Amino acid sequence: MAKHQVTEEQLVYARLLDKGMKMGLLLIVITFALYVSGVLAPYTPISELSHYWGMPVHDYLKEAGISAGWSWLGMLGKGDFVNFIGIAFLAGVTVVCYIAILPVFLKKKDKTYFVLALVEVAVLIFAASGILKGGGH
Repeated sequence: MAKHQVTEEQLVYARLLDKGMKMGLLLIVITFALYVSGVLAPYTPISELSHYWGMPVHDYLKEAGISAGWSWLGMLGKGDFVNFIGIAFLAGVTVVCYIAILPVFLKKKDKTYFVLALVEVAVLIFAASGILKGGGH
């Protein structure tokens, strides 16, 4: 059986991803506890949730008076929106991992992978920005 050598950039990426995943999970648990405990009142009362369950996203957002995209940042004082912090954090971990391996590629003088990782960072940030307004939002 052939052994595979793990590269420096794989180790950097994996270590950071592991730490980020654990921090994100902790954030999700903490913010969910704030929500279910009632410490932070929800924007949508739990008793009204079943009314919205069967709706398409666009209809739900309109009827609930919620804007799409990054507008949730302005609603972080609400228990049902504070949960987004951990989710957004986890979504951003990949970008941080790619940024962390850029110096490794430079050190190795691996210009191709450096450019590919840099493009990946740019694409992920651009997609997260909401500029394209694609998809279900």
